[in-house]
Amino acid sequence: MKIEDFNFAGKKAIVRVDFNVPLDENGNVTDDTRIRGALPTLKKVLADGGALIMMSHMGKPKGKVNMKLSLSQIVPNVSAALGVEVKFAKDCGNASEEATALKPGEALLLENLRFYPEEEGKPVGVEKGTPEYDAAKKEMKTRQQEFAKKLASYADCYVMDAFGTAHRKHASTAVIDEYFDKDHKMLGYLME
Repeated sequence: MKIEDFNFAGKKAIVRVDFNVPLDENGNVTDDTRIRGALPTLKKVLADGGALIMMSHMGKPKGKVNMKLSLSQIVPNVSAALGVEVKFAKDCGNASEEATALKPGEALLLENLRFYPEEEGKPVGVEKGTPEYDAAKKEMKTRQQEFAKKLASYADCYVMDAFGTAHRKHASTAVIDEYFDKDHKMLGYLME
């Protein structure tokens, strides 16, 4: 499916964006290029009358919550760029309530995906090259599938528009699309 041909009216779209923007020591965005780069895709969803759910990573928290890498810091920037008040879900893996409450024309930003080790799909706290690592990796792949399925459950369609992470086999980039049929998954304008 091409984004240009899709009508988001009445649909919830989950969009993988790359909002891994640089912040100063006070949590202020110092370069909003990546936010501006995502705008054509995000505005298309809203202009069609869809509800917008954005998901991204920031930095490398290695599967642990690190508030210095919280996407809550960029909500004002995303709101200003989009021209709508962006709501925030403090836990990307448990945002069903926030996603369900979203109405057409509204936008929601999920907390940093990499606060969950399942996003990257790498075992945490186990040494590589050990039998324990191999077992942990297999178990993590199952957990990664479940995490991607949970993210997919928030929306009716999926848009991949995170050019900066498109080469990674992460839950939000390479696994989530398995939960949408070919008519409900597409690339965003930036990826195209």
